[in-house]
Amino acid sequence: MGLLNCKSRLVGKLNMKIKIEVSGRHIHLSADDLEKLFGKNYRLTNIKQLSQTGEFACEEKILLKNGKSELSARVVGPVRHFTQVEIARSDADFLGLNPPRKLSGDLDGSLGVDLLGPKGSVQLITGLIMAKAHFHCDEEYAKKLGLKNNQIINVRHNNYLFENVITRVGKNFKPAMHIDVDEAVKAGIIKGEQAFGEIID
Repeated sequence: MGLLNCKSRLVGKLNMKIKIEVSGRHIHLSADDLEKLFGKNYRLTNIKQLSQTGEFACEEKILLKNGKSELSARVVGPVRHFTQVEIARSDADFLGLNPPRKLSGDLDGSLGVDLLGPKGSVQLITGLIMAKAHFHCDEEYAKKLGLKNNQIINVRHNNYLFENVITRVGKNFKPAMHIDVDEAVKAGIIKGEQAFGEIID
């Protein structure tokens, strides 16, 4: 990823911009880990619907702990089958850890971290990753852009180029590219403000 220094063609020759969203560090909890951290039969508090269907930011936060280093992470609902923590490179450095950069849901080779909640703790053995930049889109939108699931694309934002972005095509996905806070800083994107990019060859 870096400054764009060449002209490129848009995928499918369409001058279409895609939304870029910035994801802060967050955690998806399994039902079992949710109860260990917040108490039996606990239900997450939805404070904001997110762009992807069914996902929402929660009022609840937990602490990520490695040795003496701690960071707060917001819970994202709904509950999942497996607990997954997504952090940026700067977060990993602060915690003194080196998790792999992987797609969400791919936890093979991921690291562990201690989780601290108001009612208990969890010693996570695997599940800590730095998420790869990826572009969600539904099947119809992917067809318009000439994209396929898992296709690698580059995305230009102003004069910055995001390279090796993974396309994720799903029936219920909403078109949006997701990057972490470190990637946003490099590209001059402010979290919470609207940002768009163009897919290029």
